[in-house]
Amino acid sequence: MNTKIHALHHPVIPNNASVKRVQSNSNFSDLLHKESKLKISKHAQQRMDTRNIQVPDAKWSQLETKVSEAKQKGINESLVLMDNAAFIVNVKNNTVITAMERAETKSKIFTNINGTILID
Repeated sequence: MNTKIHALHHPVIPNNASVKRVQSNSNFSDLLHKESKLKISKHAQQRMDTRNIQVPDAKWSQLETKVSEAKQKGINESLVLMDNAAFIVNVKNNTVITAMERAETKSKIFTNINGTILID
């Protein structure tokens, strides 16, 4: 027979002040859409402006979807090639870090990327 006394562990119940609540008007699809939004770094925005690189909304949406897929596959840095432009995207941070015209990519070597996304 075991004569040792065992302590009972009671669950810790947090008080209401420390519990964070999600607003009722935000739902999962809103949160997912917010997560998939690509940010454009200041550097990339300057390059897009000086080179007059414009991406239609439909292509940008497709790019966001593909970057989200790349994140699921474990890609950290990706080269994105479109008809008229090329971007380097930090997939982990959802940020376009540089942009160039597609013609500029002909004689370039891209390093420190571990994925490529082609968008026709």
